[in-house]
Amino acid sequence: MNDRNLIMNIEIKTTPSRFRNTIGKYTIRRNSNCISCGLCAELCPYGVHPRYDNFSQPLRPKEHKCIGFICKENDFFCVDRCPEHALTLRLNPIQETLGDYRWTSDMIIGNWEMAETGNFPIVDLEYNLGNSGGGFDKLRFKLPQTKNRLDLNDEEIDTSIDLNKRNDGRPEKTLSIPCYGGGMSYGSTALPVIVGRARAAKRINTLTCTGEGGYPVELVPYADYVITQVATGLFGVTEETILHSPVIEFKYAQGAKPGLGGHLLGDKVTPEVAAMRETVVGSALFSPFPFHSVYSVEDHKKHVDWIKEINPHALVSVKVSTPTDVDMVAVGSYYAGAHIIHIDGSYGGTGAAPDIAKKNIAMPIEYAIPKVHRFLQEEGVRDEICLIASGGIRNAMDVAKSIALGADGVVIGTAELVALECVRCGNCESGRGCARGIASTDAELGYMITEEWTEQRIVNMYMAWRKQWCELLRQFGMKTLRELVGRTDLMVHLDYLDESERAQYQAAPRNAVII
Repeated sequence: MNDRNLIMNIEIKTTPSRFRNTIGKYTIRRNSNCISCGLCAELCPYGVHPRYDNFSQPLRPKEHKCIGFICKENDFFCVDRCPEHALTLRLNPIQETLGDYRWTSDMIIGNWEMAETGNFPIVDLEYNLGNSGGGFDKLRFKLPQTKNRLDLNDEEIDTSIDLNKRNDGRPEKTLSIPCYGGGMSYGSTALPVIVGRARAAKRINTLTCTGEGGYPVELVPYADYVITQVATGLFGVTEETILHSPVIEFKYAQGAKPGLGGHLLGDKVTPEVAAMRETVVGSALFSPFPFHSVYSVEDHKKHVDWIKEINPHALVSVKVSTPTDVDMVAVGSYYAGAHIIHIDGSYGGTGAAPDIAKKNIAMPIEYAIPKVHRFLQEEGVRDEICLIASGGIRNAMDVAKSIALGADGVVIGTAELVALECVRCGNCESGRGCARGIASTDAELGYMITEEWTEQRIVNMYMAWRKQWCELLRQFGMKTLRELVGRTDLMVHLDYLDESERAQYQAAPRNAVII
């Protein structure tokens, strides 16, 4: 079996929440009228009402499995069938505080469900679209023609991407999915999270990235699947770490805060983090902007040549933000010898990015992708460089839309953390501020999570996403994701449709793959 099909051997295992009471869209309350007859447990096919054998009292309902009011249509609707009328169904009030316009509560809960089961949520959740009023939320795939549909199973569909298109004698690198993990440094997130992401990357034949915090020794067993990032602060960058990696990424700028460099506040600089970065405990760390050794394409080429000389087997990626001349930056990176140009749009970044920078500086990624794609085509080099996009790509359909706009693949950051039950509270910059222990350097909070749990939740999420990509490709008569690259003719923007056409798309079934 070649690299393209390795993903078909992946085992999906149900990986429940770490917390006793999982947040769901609905709440079910059982009052004192309950006589513990067990009828609700017998009726519900979704496992909402668990019971222990020989246990007289029912357990608290697993509310996140409840499909809600739509269940009224079924003869097993527990609320109506309860002989004592002891059950009450409501929308969960926590939805009013969970999420935001881009990451809605439905999208977050849907991501949790996919990370738990490796499949689509059965609950009525809009997990493909947010309420931002723009960006990917206004883009739709066209309604496909039935005659174009291919009768293929998922195993016959190729979702792989190639990272080295230069034919320059360096290793070819094929990923089984069009996604790899974004840079998250040791210090920004807990060590079990970092290692778990690397384990997941190995399982599904993709990559993850160290960020600019150095290379913990715990990552060495997964070195073939870990990108080393070289940023302006050069924190933890050594010849040894460069030799470890199949891909080296220069981070020139980040979409959430272009022109501002990197930040790690002193609260997160523990003795372990300080030792890794060769700095002072408790002292805030700032990566300068820009590289003060790079002020031209020629300087940039010296950087690329430096890495290539140290590691003759590595591919070179260049991560940049999305200014208005991002197309010129991309072609400059090609001529400097890069294999991957990674453009990072304005919606991305963690909760640690300054509020003044978020979504106010860089170009949104949905504008940047086609701009770069077309310019590289006009220059005649599009087929010789891998175009990777990031910055606010939240779900499987955002990935597909990015590819249709012109990217070869995408980098995923926040969605992987949401799979680990991140609630998007935005306290990532604080050492103890992450209530879920994900973005924490605190010794107690950070080990609320295990590497094994992290690995399986991320694997499950991507396997659920792959099912969506396969269905989308079947609908358009395609066998590979590479056929989707640059197919803007298959997309529409709601703002440019007349009223009747717009109504047609908005009336489509929620969560249909075409949206």
